[in-house]
Amino acid sequence: MAYRLFTDAGGRHANAGLTPYALNAPLFSDYAEKLRFLYLPPGAQARYRPDGVLDLPVGATLVKTFAYPADLRRPGERLRHVETRLLIHQADGWVARTYVWNAAQTEALLKRAGTRLDVRFTDGQGRARIIDYAVPNQNQCKECHQLDEGMTPIGPRARNLNGDFAYAEGTENQLAHWTRQGLLTGAPAPKDAPRAARWDDPAEPLEARARAYLDGNCAHCHNARAAASNSGLFLELEETRAPQLGIGKAPVAAGRGSGDLKVGIEPGHPDASILAYRMASTEPGVMMPELGRSIRHEEGLALIRAWIAGMKTP
Repeated sequence: MAYRLFTDAGGRHANAGLTPYALNAPLFSDYAEKLRFLYLPPGAQARYRPDGVLDLPVGATLVKTFAYPADLRRPGERLRHVETRLLIHQADGWVARTYVWNAAQTEALLKRAGTRLDVRFTDGQGRARIIDYAVPNQNQCKECHQLDEGMTPIGPRARNLNGDFAYAEGTENQLAHWTRQGLLTGAPAPKDAPRAARWDDPAEPLEARARAYLDGNCAHCHNARAAASNSGLFLELEETRAPQLGIGKAPVAAGRGSGDLKVGIEPGHPDASILAYRMASTEPGVMMPELGRSIRHEEGLALIRAWIAGMKTP
């Protein structure tokens, strides 16, 4: 890549001007680790928004590298970089670029048409895994990042950034750090900003974790302004109406995607809930999300099933 985002050819060391960040409830992508960075033009600032993505200025670039350690039980060790995606804010809107790393890990080349790769790793239970990893094409990038008629980032919302990050100089809340560094303007103190739960933190309430997970994994399509708006299933954290969350809601279109089940969520019964059924599937045309994964997220599915099982019938 020729953007000079990294100081080394293998993309291991971020250049000055890149700020690393993490999300409380990230999108699951076949257990890939994701290394995220924000670039802002010199002197530019992001503007705080309590809802939606932060207002990022023209010239802002979001950098996300997908990588796999040889063994998921040792994250960060022997990382194989698979792809690096860029979202670049140009004067006429956001554009996506995807670069695939070579086997030598010395160069990443632009792949507008996407590609498929065999990725091998040892999973968290010590099992050898081989996955058919899909690098998205340009149109697939647009599907997930569509909002109204344009493209937009998904992750960098105040609620997803309102958490601690281990910076080189010490751990600090990300909203506070960005404000202190002059990268973000208008943000309140973190305690006064919205916050999504850490989906994988068992110390947090089950419902908050489940809602954060659905917000991070489903709501970029399942909201009133995006690709799945005609489904009537809206999974953003702001949504409070039971039918729009799928509770007791019949699907707009039945068929094999519903598994012959009757409602999105049947309180107390995950096995009778379309939401859990589609999350468990790896069959094209049935599984949800329909892009971005080829295997089941066991931990995420267990979380949603536990949430549904604990629901009381209205």
